[in-house]
Amino acid sequence: MVTEAAVWAALADVKDPEIPPVSVVDMGMVTAVTLSGEGAVRIEMTPTFVGCPALEIIRRDVIQRLTQVDGVFGVEVTFVFDPPWTSERITDQGRQRLASFGIAPPMREATGNLLALNIVPPCPYCGSQDTHMENLFGPTACRSIYYCDSCRQPFEGMKQV
Repeated sequence: MVTEAAVWAALADVKDPEIPPVSVVDMGMVTAVTLSGEGAVRIEMTPTFVGCPALEIIRRDVIQRLTQVDGVFGVEVTFVFDPPWTSERITDQGRQRLASFGIAPPMREATGNLLALNIVPPCPYCGSQDTHMENLFGPTACRSIYYCDSCRQPFEGMKQV
């Protein structure tokens, strides 16, 4: 019989198609895991943005990975939009993995609350605070383009939502 822990472990292997070091669990996209006694698994996920073009890829990858788990005989993936995803759902490990990939995670105050949108993140390459926004619109709806005036490296940053 499949366990919820085994399902969560498998979901941690499913990478964000746009940011390979980060899993759907790291991004906080998995909102519910439901198991039936017959090996059926139902996953509810909240996309980072409603119009995310990668949803069908994510669905496919979740189904493909979970069907490899012993005891799983069927997988249903449903995307839910209420409550909406926020960048607060990104795990600490997810934030570290974003930075290692060159994407600044949304900043937090010492209290853990998200900062105002006009605060620019430090450079994920050199750590400098001497950065500025180049363009609010990055390669995807969830990212902006920044520039580090210290190491002169452009970088992306996850938008705070």
